[in-house]
Amino acid sequence: MTSDPLPDSSVLHARLQRDGFAFAEGAAMRELLRPGALADWDAFAASWNELAPDIYLAALGRHRRRRYAVFSAGDGELRRAPHQPHYQSLSYNQLQGDIERWFEPIRPAVADGASLRRILAFSREFFGTLSPQVRRWHIEVHQFRIEARPDEAGEPTPEGVHRDGVDYVLVLLVDRHNIERGTTTIHAADGTELGSFTLARPLDAALVDDARVFHGVTAVTPKDPTQPAHRDVLVVTLRAV
Repeated sequence: MTSDPLPDSSVLHARLQRDGFAFAEGAAMRELLRPGALADWDAFAASWNELAPDIYLAALGRHRRRRYAVFSAGDGELRRAPHQPHYQSLSYNQLQGDIERWFEPIRPAVADGASLRRILAFSREFFGTLSPQVRRWHIEVHQFRIEARPDEAGEPTPEGVHRDGVDYVLVLLVDRHNIERGTTTIHAADGTELGSFTLARPLDAALVDDARVFHGVTAVTPKDPTQPAHRDVLVVTLRAV
């Protein structure tokens, strides 16, 4: 017995193949992820309150919090890999390339929880359909909190418009609190803007063919400068191995 196709997955696949990216609203993503599979979502979202400072970015006078984990997917299995540094070459990250960056690991309860496991399974299923020849994926998972302050905007992509040096990217909004702006822009290699959208509600998502397009996010500012302000996202990248 085979399961029914995920709702709207064919539409998103078509957009990704045509444009190199697709935006999915939170309501559609919730159905794709299957609401019953997100049983621990509240605890999952609350885990962003326990992220550690990004000491590498802080050394450059900028602020964000994050945790990181690596998984391996193939032959129907998804396994967490030993903790390791995050590395990007200078050609992909001109701000912090050619550096082995050790971030605090994603906590076991989050990594093993229902929400993250379902998001990773969806990512492998969705992007795997576009690359059926790939037998194994190297998956990197990033929890990001970008904080905006009255005197300093938060920078979701401090390296500017860029590629991640992988095959596919999923950016999933977890929470926005007291935040303005934060528009995702998609660009061709020559810098031409191909599209833009704002992840505004939980589970709003960007799906990106990283080999074809570049992406960036505009700075975020507080709506009320007297209150804390943050933008929480989960970023999942897949690279064929």
